[in-house]
Amino acid sequence: MTRRLLLLAMLLLTACDDLSMAQQKRYDVYRRADLWADGAEARHPPDGTLQQGALADEAALTDPPPVDAALLQRGRERYEAICTPCHGLTGHGDGMIVARGFPKPPSYHEDRLRAAPARYFVDVITNGYGTMYRYANRVEPRDRWAIAAYIRALQLSQGARVAEVPGLAERIPADTAPGGRP
Repeated sequence: MTRRLLLLAMLLLTACDDLSMAQQKRYDVYRRADLWADGAEARHPPDGTLQQGALADEAALTDPPPVDAALLQRGRERYEAICTPCHGLTGHGDGMIVARGFPKPPSYHEDRLRAAPARYFVDVITNGYGTMYRYANRVEPRDRWAIAAYIRALQLSQGARVAEVPGLAERIPADTAPGGRP
């Protein structure tokens, strides 16, 4: 009985030399394909089609999420991972690649960018601007809002005065404040 099963298994294994699944006919990318009249190997999507998840992304970009500690923390994580090589940790545009000769991005602390709405930063992350390329396929919509919220926090932190921080002026004596003033 075992000899018959062994013989059957060997016969089945010898029938497995069909490589049609392993060596399929295909068209190489950017090579001419005679299958189509225009000779292209790939087809363009029909007009009106959307990428999977595009409607959800559009909805997420329409309304900003509420700013809370979790959103700011996520924004900080994403900012440090994605934005600091160019913009630096404090947002002054002094990141590591600038030190290596890449063009300096604008500082987030310029009056123009301090006055810009958060949507502006989300749009720049989505579509790019100047030498900054688009990050739409690298950063999720909610993370774009989180980064924009963190940029706002950076702007506030770099321009803050002790007297403007609620409750802090009462705890720090005027003679120990930076510059000797509250």
